Amino acid sequence: MTHLTRRSLLAAALALSALPLAAQQPPDPDPRLIEAAGTGALAYVVTGDLAVDEASDLGLAGLTEALTRRTTVEPGPPVPVALDEDDLSLLTFLYWPVTPDQPLPSPQAYARLNRFLRTGGMILFDTRDGDVAGTGAPDGSADLQRLAAALDIPPLAPVPPDHVLTRAFYLLSDFPGRWAGTTLWVEAPQTAEAGGEGFAPSNDGVSPVIIGGNSWAEAWAVDDRGLPAYAIGSGYDGERQRELALRFGINLVMYALSGNYKSDQVHVPELLERLGRESGAPPAPEMFR
Repeated sequence: MTHLTRRSLLAAALALSALPLAAQQPPDPDPRLIEAAGTGALAYVVTGDLAVDEASDLGLAGLTEALTRRTTVEPGPPVPVALDEDDLSLLTFLYWPVTPDQPLPSPQAYARLNRFLRTGGMILFDTRDGDVAGTGAPDGSADLQRLAAALDIPPLAPVPPDHVLTRAFYLLSDFPGRWAGTTLWVEAPQTAEAGGEGFAPSNDGVSPVIIGGNSWAEAWAVDDRGLPAYAIGSGYDGERQRELALRFGINLVMYALSGNYKSDQVHVPELLERLGRESGAPPAPEMFR
């Protein structure tokens, strides 16, 4: 920051302090974020690395296009988010690519991030290192540790085979991006016996944080012509990996939006029978048994 910029900021702060209290009220929400909330747009963290930020924008645009073509979810254009400036309360899904030179958010930004996580928001941390070492553990990346240290992240565990992420829309057993083979981490299961009261109850069973290293944005990314923006493997195997990456992205968004709806379906018969007993209606149909 230059001396001129510092002086300008100081002058602006002094001028603001001289205004009447009513004039110092927080500004209206950013119109971009209001529109994003209305359209269910996906958002990504601006890192300051132009190449990474471009990949995030192209990647979420490609995922948005796939969601619109294949599902009933039709998000608006992706939204870049500056953590130190933007209000996250209007968002649901935030893609956060981890970079070595990314500056730490301010304490106020971390407070907003923790509020976002505790009120139903989801962050996908992408360490983007699946081509070298991958994320053998959620704290395996020093850059991730540095950025996430101030966040209230619950205990994490590898995605189990029966997790909702594996069947939210497509049936999946792996979650590749541009790279494949790294572990995907989600909130660890909490049992009543353990007395767990973490994120799961308030987030409808949705893990507030998901961590991996497969460079998903680059696998989802398309250019202005709708063609893949980054190479993945070669031949059929590469295209198959790209398709599976898109399927993971779709599952991820469905999971973020609907939570444990699919796992809750097992309770439908009991709910219908209870409603029937209370209203005098016939028992639940056989199809739900």
